[in-house]
Amino acid sequence: MRIRAERDDLGDVFSRANRAVGTRSALPVLQGLKCEVSGSSLRVTGTDLEMTVQTQTEVETLQEGAAVIPGKILEQAVRKMPAGQVTIGAEDGDVEILGSGPRFSLKQLGLDDFPEISQTSLPGTEVDGEALAGAIAQVTTAASTDAARPILTGVLFESTEDGVRLVSTDSYRLAVRDLPGVGIEGSGLIPARGLRELPRTVGASKVQVSLDGREGVFSSDRGTLRLRMIEGTFPKYQSLLPDSYPNELIVDRGGLLEALGRVALVAEDHIPVRLKINTGGVEIAVSRQDVGAEKEFLEGAFSGTEELEIAFNPRYLSDGVSAISGGSVRLQLIDGLKPSVLDSADDPGFLYLLMPVRI
Repeated sequence: MRIRAERDDLGDVFSRANRAVGTRSALPVLQGLKCEVSGSSLRVTGTDLEMTVQTQTEVETLQEGAAVIPGKILEQAVRKMPAGQVTIGAEDGDVEILGSGPRFSLKQLGLDDFPEISQTSLPGTEVDGEALAGAIAQVTTAASTDAARPILTGVLFESTEDGVRLVSTDSYRLAVRDLPGVGIEGSGLIPARGLRELPRTVGASKVQVSLDGREGVFSSDRGTLRLRMIEGTFPKYQSLLPDSYPNELIVDRGGLLEALGRVALVAEDHIPVRLKINTGGVEIAVSRQDVGAEKEFLEGAFSGTEELEIAFNPRYLSDGVSAISGGSVRLQLIDGLKPSVLDSADDPGFLYLLMPVRI
């Protein structure tokens, strides 16, 4: 194979495919990008077997063919070239990358060893790409990163009467996002790590989504993102969501985020932040014996049975407030020991449930 194209176009397509290439792999060939040239198109595939990115760009084809090239150095070598045309050729086990002056010579990886990746999928449902990316950003906040608990590292996609619901939890918090009017067929548990890559790989104004029971496939005119579903049963989260809460506090979202940012200077992750809630608003305080303390009052509208005190992990609380869009945040509480819910009237499709810390 041999092609010529603009440096920035090649750098973009290699960068997107490299999002699926793991930093470590027992199979050396998975450190590479499969580059296939046919007609005037360069198709690039990167995979770690759990996540696959297939993307393409138009090129000047000098010779059709295919090769597997070490992904990270290929991208970096192209980006280091002077602006303008870059030529890439692969022959007899070697890869040549030419700019207007510089020249790289790399060794190919085994083309026959690269896994076969399906090029087809079930007909998908077209959705608003920006809305989907926003929903994913909200719910992945609550997904676990603990590989020992794989089910909790995923986002549950499930059909509802009104559309589709996305749910994640790490057992300390729960995020639920409803997308009404989105008729995605099927359901499944899709890795949050891969979903976070959607905007940077195939994100577009319109995205096709299909769930076939084995993988979630997200396609646009920029390419295709394939994510192998996680096997297992997602926790029965519905029982954690009471029909109503007797206590409610509404505060300014920006002011609360700023206050939590100051609290974090003292608290770090392991010292709980205490909230004393009354009719005037909320007192936010943290104390750490070896460092000091921080305390401030934030005005708000409280309706409820009595003054309450509750404590949360400060990072988890801040994550939830950050995930909410709109100018205000509503905190709904039962008491100081039961899970509380964060949401907003400006963002009715999203809620974030958080377990309190005993104090």
